[in-house]
Amino acid sequence: MPKRTPKEELQNRIKEIERFYYKNGRMPSYAEIGDLLGFRSKDSTFKLVGKLEKLKVIIRDKTGRLIPRSLAMPVKVLGTVEAGFPSPAEEELIDTLSLDDLLIKNREATFLLKVSGDSMKDAGIMPGDMVIVDRGVAPKSGQIVIAQIDGAWTMKYLEKRGDAFYLVAANEKYKPIRPKDELKIAGVVTAVVRKYL
Repeated sequence: MPKRTPKEELQNRIKEIERFYYKNGRMPSYAEIGDLLGFRSKDSTFKLVGKLEKLKVIIRDKTGRLIPRSLAMPVKVLGTVEAGFPSPAEEELIDTLSLDDLLIKNREATFLLKVSGDSMKDAGIMPGDMVIVDRGVAPKSGQIVIAQIDGAWTMKYLEKRGDAFYLVAANEKYKPIRPKDELKIAGVVTAVVRKYL
């Protein structure tokens, strides 16, 4: 078997980390990278991580935890689809796009939550959906937020009336909620993900 070039070896190592990421739903720790790639020293792992950071494959958050940047596999963009009257269309590769790049602007400040309850159904957010939440966005009136109100967590529209803030459902059977003591905004909902199969 011919020996791999340094470039091929690096690509193979990135693929191993990708496989771990997709299998486990998280990035490997430094120790796990060393085990995964058969490194004998911690220094080899740190050198590889530094190289992957320079290539913008991964980034480190403030705590040093590894976050994937370009590990997310790109999907082909084949054009647009008419949601009104049907129209003739041809499949044409326009581009490739990573769903992470499309849906996530600030990786370090972004997290996912699974939705339960129907209070946001008229905003198109249904039970079982996943919402993408960015805690780095400054919340504004009219945005959907994840909030802690008087010690309880919820997802609602943030509304300002005069000097007071309210949380408003997207379902008429729920009344607006005004905090009695405290309202904390944990993040702004930036996208909704729904699987059909």
